[in-house]
Amino acid sequence: MSFLGLETFETIVAHTPLVSIDLLVRNIDGLVLLGRRINPPAKNYWFVPGGRIYKGETLEGAFSRISTEELGQQLKMSDADYQGLYEHFYEDSVFGKHISTHYIVNAFELTLEEENDLPLVQHQYYQWFSQCELLNETKVHHYSKAYFDKNLIYKDKK
Repeated sequence: MSFLGLETFETIVAHTPLVSIDLLVRNIDGLVLLGRRINPPAKNYWFVPGGRIYKGETLEGAFSRISTEELGQQLKMSDADYQGLYEHFYEDSVFGKHISTHYIVNAFELTLEEENDLPLVQHQYYQWFSQCELLNETKVHHYSKAYFDKNLIYKDKK
């Protein structure tokens, strides 16, 4: 795996979908972990932890890396239950409003039995929500809500 320069990554985001993993994390009390995003897309919204898969990286390797980067714990894909494949469409990207973002997302649900200090990479801070709270909170992004309410429509909303 090699690091992509910003110009190359901008071209990729502008022209292709990104493949990613989202982590639907619950604690032993059933609360759901969400982070307040600091970067577009979905900036300033509560969102589940996750990240993109790198070229040449196996799904298992990506899961392990993303869980370490986002949760501070190196987890295995076998620690989680696969929840399905989702599509996320955003009108903006990390490069601004002139480039949209399209994700193909593999969602995995898991339970964290202990809470470590959570890394602040993509998120300003984290909070635990009951499923009812997250579905009713206006600043929880609709794509994160859709993981917990299959009746929601997955189209992009402003």
